[in-house]
Amino acid sequence: MAATIPTRDELASMYLDQLPYEPYPVQEEALLQWFMADQGVMVCAPTGMGKTLIAEAALFEALHTRQVAYYTTPLIALTEQKFQEMQDAAVRWGFEADDIGLVTGNRRVNPNARVLVVVAEILLNRLLHHEAFDFTEVAAVVMDEFHNFNDFERGIVWELTLGLLPRHVRLLLLSATVGNSAEFSSWLHRCHDRRLELVQSDERRVPLSFEWVGDQLLNEQIEIMAEGDDISRRTPALIFCFNREQCWSVAEQLKGKRLASETQKKKLAAEVSKHDWSQGIGPKLKTVILRGVGVHHAGLLPRYKRLVEFLFQRKLLSVTVCTETLSAGLNLPARSVVLTTLLKGPPQKKRIVDSSSAHQMFGRAGRPQFDDRGYVYALAHDDDVKILRWKERFDTIPENSKDPGLLKAKKALKKKMPKRRTTEQYWNEIQFDKLIAAPPVNLASQGPLTWRLLAYLLSLSPEVDRIRTAVGKRLLESKQLKAAEKELNRMLITLWSGGFVVLDPEPPKRDPQDDSSSNLEKTQENPKPKGTLAILLAEANAKLIDPTENEDESNESADLPEQQYVPVLAQPTSKLADLLVFRSVNPIYGSFLIDHLGRADRDERIQAFESVLDISRSLVRSLRVPPPDQMPPGPLATELLHPELLSRGLATQTELTGIQDDDNYERVWPLTLGDKLRRYFDSELPNVGQLRTTPVWAVGELLRFGSDFNKLVTSRKLVKQEGIVFRHFLRFILLMDEFAVLCPPELNADEWRAELRDIADQVAMACRGVDPDSTDKMIADMKSTDVIAVEPSV
Repeated sequence: MAATIPTRDELASMYLDQLPYEPYPVQEEALLQWFMADQGVMVCAPTGMGKTLIAEAALFEALHTRQVAYYTTPLIALTEQKFQEMQDAAVRWGFEADDIGLVTGNRRVNPNARVLVVVAEILLNRLLHHEAFDFTEVAAVVMDEFHNFNDFERGIVWELTLGLLPRHVRLLLLSATVGNSAEFSSWLHRCHDRRLELVQSDERRVPLSFEWVGDQLLNEQIEIMAEGDDISRRTPALIFCFNREQCWSVAEQLKGKRLASETQKKKLAAEVSKHDWSQGIGPKLKTVILRGVGVHHAGLLPRYKRLVEFLFQRKLLSVTVCTETLSAGLNLPARSVVLTTLLKGPPQKKRIVDSSSAHQMFGRAGRPQFDDRGYVYALAHDDDVKILRWKERFDTIPENSKDPGLLKAKKALKKKMPKRRTTEQYWNEIQFDKLIAAPPVNLASQGPLTWRLLAYLLSLSPEVDRIRTAVGKRLLESKQLKAAEKELNRMLITLWSGGFVVLDPEPPKRDPQDDSSSNLEKTQENPKPKGTLAILLAEANAKLIDPTENEDESNESADLPEQQYVPVLAQPTSKLADLLVFRSVNPIYGSFLIDHLGRADRDERIQAFESVLDISRSLVRSLRVPPPDQMPPGPLATELLHPELLSRGLATQTELTGIQDDDNYERVWPLTLGDKLRRYFDSELPNVGQLRTTPVWAVGELLRFGSDFNKLVTSRKLVKQEGIVFRHFLRFILLMDEFAVLCPPELNADEWRAELRDIADQVAMACRGVDPDSTDKMIADMKSTDVIAVEPSV
């Protein structure tokens, strides 16, 4: 006889009874709401308030009712951490560890288990491929770290998931505190017919103490914080900087200070001896680590970052100097957080850090298992500290003193009065107070509808209204929604212009007698004529009306309905499937490159591939593409691009060849192949957008060094940025896999794939030479965030 399935009331009692301690008020309220709510609960509470305990209730229920539940997180590392926690919980409840499964892009453990811990993209993929995945037995979905809805690049994953989840699936959203939780709940009900009970709290388990430090330089402040015993000292601390070079500068300042105890130093030496520090940034990092100072930023190789995390978590490092990326997602809490500045951005254009980033950094202070309070310090600019100290000394001399010695000292001090520099930007305590008091960030739809996702949705159904309806449901202001709908029309016309879809009705042709089109007038005035597809696109766009214009109803044109063009169907052509191949590059640009790289030589192909990977701008100067006299133009440039760009007026002979006219005293920089390709592409399809190209010569240079990674970063003085170079190479390997799926029309497919595989293998060999454990794992992790790929087992 089958076991009786407990009721929700019984489940609530069972779950609360097995808790080892009394839940916090927000936990208790959320748990009771979960077991009562028909459609689900949204919980908004600060970091450290035990939201995992709430999440486990949904999984507890699924196991006891023999239904399926998903637990999603935004990060691979967090997914694997939660998988282990949920397995431990299942055993605690009397179930098997194998009742919990894990599915990411690169790992599948117990994939048929009733409770599945997955990266967020996996759940969306399964919802998109409904023919392959059955959701009838799915009872609940938990979305952890749901404030990632605000992520510009990946927020749309959460947004689409909300719209696609079947009505019977109950939802548990766990988020940091947000400013518009009630508005978000209302939007969910209005646009997705899903009513969630809202539970929120501003209370932190470990309260924060904020302090403005205007009288201490950084190294002095850190030494003060490191003094005392385990209870009184304010370390371990995270010191936040807003650029990688500043991280090293701060670490150098601190390495000579007394920050580590003798016991710490002995343990550090023992751990450090287990690793190879001989190459790249290794010797420099080893020196600061042995003094109790860690460094953590994107410029470090992954193996070094993991080691710093390991040492910090075991309280062997007194401080870790890091960039703000550490505050978003990585579980590396500290007793204190130190902000070396409140400004971020390029020189002379810096702005106060946004409140969302500031609160993420603040939230890293205070460890629930060790601290009863977290400490947040903001330091004044060094110049302001020096001015304050000067003023204090100056003010000690009485204003009306007649003592000759004091008068002489005062005069000497006045001559040495420090001042603020006109070349510097400064911040102050008032701005720090405003950041502290700033309300939590609001949730809103972020990022555009991507070309690849649009292509995928059209491959499922050519009915544009279905996509237009989804766009109209986004969490945006009215004006933004209108702009998004207009952008959808523009994207469809671009797909039509490129031959990827057939639109019905077809975009109207321009009347040859009508010369009033502003778009075409601009084209005629532009000294750089456009290509044929661009002319077609301009003609079609001339018929689009910007819905954000003419907002005053009294000024509406009587013929507005006749001028608007709204496609109803977008029937895919055979070319549309090509767009689904590319995920590391704008797919329309990827398709364009496939059409033209058949006539390119090996160096040209490498240049074209690297230019789409958008490497950090700070590395471009060190990885410039060699000029034409060192790397002559290949057949793609000489046979196609040069004639086309010259005939269209898109480049001069000097720009193409690098040969300077003696009569022209103004220096003209020669265009790289990436520049030439981009100009040609933009002349064909000028409104593609969502595309950034940065010509560099990193992979090509690596191959010339015999795949010796360390020789490359050393010769180019990039040891402090070697982690970014490393990631660039991994992304390049992934890109080769994508381009190998298709083949340029002039080439043999086997030969094309063999060439790309040969290049990728040489790059992979270089990466494995410096960080073997990370190479294959990071490539797999990158693949795991593919939003529209069917899982291999399907």
